[in-house]
Amino acid sequence: MRVDKFINSVNITKRRTIAEDMCKSKVVFVNQKVAKPAKEVKVGDIIEIKYLEKSVKYEVLQIPTTKSIPKSKKAEYVKEL
Repeated sequence: MRVDKFINSVNITKRRTIAEDMCKSKVVFVNQKVAKPAKEVKVGDIIEIKYLEKSVKYEVLQIPTTKSIPKSKKAEYVKEL
């Protein structure tokens, strides 16, 4: 699954365009490398998002099969490190 779709579907961002813009602004990293929006993510990858004040890392636990998941199920797909 594309990194921008993944970030959106596991409810890290509200819209996919926001996730896409974050990738284009080079604030999203997959396994410590700058990620383009089309970068494929796999189970076990570490996604890091660098905000202005802080940096947040997530570990991919599962790839969603649907377009979006309920917020209550977020812990099944990503783990905040």
